[in-house]
Amino acid sequence: MRRVVSLYLPTWPTDRIRRKFGEPPRDKPLVTVSTVGSRRIIASACLAAQKLCIIEGMPVAQAQALIPDLHVIDADPEGDEASLREFARWAIRYSPVVAPDPPDGVWIDIAGVEHLFGGEEALLKKILERVQNNGVNIRAAIADVPGAAWATARYGKGGIIPPGRAVDAVSPLPVQALRLSRETITTMHRLGVERVGQLAAMPRAPMVRRFGRDAALRLDQAFGHAFEPISPIIPDEAVISSCAFAEPIGRAEDLKGVVRRLSEELCQELTKRGEGVRRLDLIFRRVDQKGASLRVGTAKATRDHVHLARLFDEKIETVDPGFGIEEIVLVANRTEPLVEQQTIVHGIEAEEEAVNLSRLVDRITARVGEGRVYRIAPVASLLPERMAKKIPALAPPSGSSWPEALPRPTRLLDPPEPIISTALLPDHPPVFFIWRRIRHKVVKADGPERITSEWWLGDQPKTIRDYYRLETDKGARFWIFRDAPMTEGGRWWIHGFFA
Repeated sequence: MRRVVSLYLPTWPTDRIRRKFGEPPRDKPLVTVSTVGSRRIIASACLAAQKLCIIEGMPVAQAQALIPDLHVIDADPEGDEASLREFARWAIRYSPVVAPDPPDGVWIDIAGVEHLFGGEEALLKKILERVQNNGVNIRAAIADVPGAAWATARYGKGGIIPPGRAVDAVSPLPVQALRLSRETITTMHRLGVERVGQLAAMPRAPMVRRFGRDAALRLDQAFGHAFEPISPIIPDEAVISSCAFAEPIGRAEDLKGVVRRLSEELCQELTKRGEGVRRLDLIFRRVDQKGASLRVGTAKATRDHVHLARLFDEKIETVDPGFGIEEIVLVANRTEPLVEQQTIVHGIEAEEEAVNLSRLVDRITARVGEGRVYRIAPVASLLPERMAKKIPALAPPSGSSWPEALPRPTRLLDPPEPIISTALLPDHPPVFFIWRRIRHKVVKADGPERITSEWWLGDQPKTIRDYYRLETDKGARFWIFRDAPMTEGGRWWIHGFFA
């Protein structure tokens, strides 16, 4: 099923200027201006300027009369569009099907790749946070069709439109959400048509006579009744292998055979460049102009074409060929230098050859997603929940390790869960505790082990915990703590279990 993200960058020209020059500060009003005839008018305004009632199309003289210290810079539409294309190239990290949507947007078709980022919600959150952290205002929406995502991102609340609900999401929006000309919108308003739902309720023939065929097309595209293609951009430096067919194909076995051949051709080109693949995209173009894409990554740079083709085997079964696929494109959009190494000499073999787990990691990652394949590395911290972190499965050793005799449980609860307990004396362990409505009698205990906050980090809240290792009359062993001395009213928590 097709799922499209529409990214809306409402203040892209001014955000680009701030990122390029580092000034003025974000709380200072900034506008770009263009010349129309003999007049200089506002082309775009930052959020700070918009809050002071500076809008697009306002004469510069009027704006400066309202705000004497207004920062004014000449508009550069060509530079804005070129930067938007670079932004779209950056977004290829999230999907192989990405295209700029001038003057202030980007399309991303995430069908087939959203699981690599933990689902649509996690992917959208990741994109928004990344862009906002770089000083760019952004809104976004996901829908089955580009038109619905575009309309919701700009004139709705954004977010995720469930599959099949494009009509419900777009109907309440103003007719400006249909990407029509200003003249057409003015005509609609003059006739009392304010909402998309009102336009959709009109008979088709009178609507076309009054507003033109473009209005009917945009309405169908927003509702998903007419297909709207997205032409992906492909980086110039990317290694590409493609195959077009005289007759469309659709059988999974045929597709796999083509992918194997394309992978071999692509790896031959990579050999000439001395590079290996780290991220590989497979793009299918159907005869009905609809498409699909698949993405795989590798833990280490590789030119093994058989291994790369196998990473797509299971995913190809999920591709809907429709009425047939007329072209397949294989793109290596992320590569790294890879130098051939001699591993075996005639008559001499390595005594202790390192086990290469990269192929296994790649196969598991292709099946379950990149974020679910990792290993645990030690972290120098006193707090138990901070003593480990996730790192890539094949990341080099960090050189750090946990203390050998550290009494820690085999399983931690995240977060710790509160329990009801009572100790007879301030530093004594509890004689019983109640957890999840079950009473546990303590027969053996060891502690306390006091753990305090990492004061050298400066910004950490003050923490004092007294940990105890307990054994109950049923033989279960728990790790509990009190978050403050008993004289200060500390509460009890269970943090883990021992094997």
